[in-house]
Formats: sequence, structure tokens, C-alpha cells
Amino acid sequence: MSEATKTLTLKKTQDWKLPTSVLDAALADDENAMIAGCMDGVYRLQFEPHQEELLYQHESYVSSVGLLKENQIVSAGYDGGLRWFDVEQRKLLRTTRAHDFWSWDMSVSADRSRIASVTGQYLAGSYKYEPQSEKEPSLKVFAADSGDLLHQLPHIPSTQAVAISPDNRFVAAGNLMGEVRVFDLDNGQMAANWTTPDFTSWGIIKSHCYLGGIFDLQFTPDSQSLLLCGMGPMRDPMAGNGRQLWQRWDWKKETPTLLDQTHQGQSGEGLMETLAIHPRSEHFAMGGRLRGGDWNLALFDLDSGDRIASAKTGFRITRVQYTADGKSLFVAGTQGQPKPKKDDSPLPPFGRVERYEIG
Repeated sequence: MSEATKTLTLKKTQDWKLPTSVLDAALADDENAMIAGCMDGVYRLQFEPHQEELLYQHESYVSSVGLLKENQIVSAGYDGGLRWFDVEQRKLLRTTRAHDFWSWDMSVSADRSRIASVTGQYLAGSYKYEPQSEKEPSLKVFAADSGDLLHQLPHIPSTQAVAISPDNRFVAAGNLMGEVRVFDLDNGQMAANWTTPDFTSWGIIKSHCYLGGIFDLQFTPDSQSLLLCGMGPMRDPMAGNGRQLWQRWDWKKETPTLLDQTHQGQSGEGLMETLAIHPRSEHFAMGGRLRGGDWNLALFDLDSGDRIASAKTGFRITRVQYTADGKSLFVAGTQGQPKPKKDDSPLPPFGRVERYEIG
């Protein structure tokens, strides 16, 4: 760690439980509530006073949620659908069949005018097990106000992560094989394309297939570089013991260039599933599942790349988000999944939301 890098602390100050796994979450604009996409539907979790409400459901798990204008939210699910909902009126506004397969991830643009969703099923294309070509466009972009389809863009399945740049000009998507494609949102033309093999594993012990991939990506606030996260490669992907990995890429160069990645000695083992960047670009947060080591939530200095704070939450993290002032971090996820009971009594809640103060 460089001498100029300042270390910070993460202190848990509040925690809440939801009935089922939280697969994604979005902090409300007033920061007194969170919209949570869960296994059994979309919830509104109010912090003070504590109250939770199931707003509506998909036909399967809810993979992503996002905030739109005028008390509206949008969600995506493993049913391949997008759903628009008015929180104030408690009314479902629109349903769109976005994909024939799952929506792995969804992103709402900073100006809340566009929605991007990615899909794709990994099926072996030959005896080498490279993915088959897509059976439907892997990346689709919709108008947030009308639900109209704006772009259908190609990628290689499964495409598991998507992000729209802060300047609302580009959309990036990453897949199972570590390939990133960036498209211009005005004309749908590809603006950049490269592959990093560091997030993909070929199983030779238990699983003879590819596993892993890019699980989240985020543009830096100036839209000039991209952060990627996932897990480093390993011989036995089912063990989940690859390196906790992030990379930063300069995607605007003629040949995209790796700028930085998880520093030696600053990671343990586990799949990293979510990234968030501090509102003033001071640092970024990464979280996920812990397989080995002493943290599954960490902050990294955005300039130096050094790890500057960490915490061991005790549960799988699926979403991290800073408050607008950058002083707190909300963390959502799931603490296992209880085994079915022999009687009809309800399962104990296993969705988790926590708040950490950054000091």
C-alpha cells in the first residue's frame, strides 16, 4: 500500500431483514427507503420507522431493480420481463417481454431516460465447450418513459453484466468469457471490444464447462474507464476459491488497456458480484461471497487501487450503494437459504440489508 493512501473504517450501524434473498436493491432518493428485488418479488423497505411491503411480483426471481422518475420503479426478472410500477399509486403500469431467457442484469441511465437489460444462456457450441452464438439479441435498450425498444445489440451468451455511462452516451456489457462490448447509445454502433480471460474458469476437476465471467461493471464518473469485477480463474470452479478480483480498463484507447487490478496480497477468495463508485470519486466499493480470507466487502482508493477498508459481513452481498454524501454505504444480499420445514410454518427471513458508516 502506498504511503499516500489513507485507510478508512467501515462500521455497521443498522441492519434489516427481508423474507427472501435480496438479488438487487436501489436506495430511494430520500434515502429513507430501499426498493429490493427479491426471490419472491419487489419490496419497499422503509428504514425509519421500520416497515416492509411486498409491492408486486414477477413470474420468477427478480434479478434487478432501478429508480425512474415520478415515484416509478422498473424491475427485471428471470422470467425475461421488465415491469414498471408506480410506488405512490401502488399500481403496475407496464409489462414488457424483454427476453426469451433470464434478464441477468439491468441498468438505468443517470438521467433515467433509458433502461438496458442483458440475457443469454450458456450452451456448449462444440467439443471445446465455447458458448454457442446467441439465439436472441443479448443486450436490449428501452425508453424508460414508454417502454419502446431502442436498440437490440449483439454479444456472446451468457451476458451477465450491463452499465450505462454517467454521461448517458454509452452502454457496456460483459459476459461469461470475459468479453466486454461498449456501444454508442445514439446509433447503436460498437465503440469498443476486448476480452480479459482473468474472470473465466474452465473446470477440469468436477465441472467440464466454463464458469464465472464478469458479474458487474461500472463506468467511472468521467465515463473514461470501466471497472469490472468477478473472481479469478481456478482449476475447480465449483469450489469458488478464485481470487477476489476487480480490474480497471481504459476502454477509449484504440486498443483498450488494463490500468489496474486487485493488488497482490490485498484479496482473499470468493466471487465478487457488485461494484459502486463514491459520488466524489474518492474510492469504490466491491462486495460478494466469501470463500476464504477475512473480507467480502471492501473499499479501494480509485486513484491508487489500494484497499483502504474492509469488513466481513457474514452473508453474500449482491448490491452495494453509497449515499449521496458518500458518508455511508448500504449493503444488500442474502444469508444462506433455510431448508424447507416439514410443517407449514414460515421460513425465517434470509434477506439482508445493512448500513455502514465510512470513517
